[in-house]
Amino acid sequence: MRQKLPEKTSQKKLANMLQSVGLDIDKNAVQRIESGKRFVTDIELKVIAKVLGVSYQDLLDD
Repeated sequence: MRQKLPEKTSQKKLANMLQSVGLDIDKNAVQRIESGKRFVTDIELKVIAKVLGVSYQDLLDD
């Protein structure tokens, strides 16, 4: 989903976007989430979906 954004968004930029809305996450955590090596809580899922402009269901289906 991150790579499909209209503006090129790096893992670092996504982490910064998430931090700006109150989610304490860093680039390394984003990398682990994307590779399936880190569990995502329901609260994190909701915030990530909001920042990406998609529904949480879109993230679960992908």
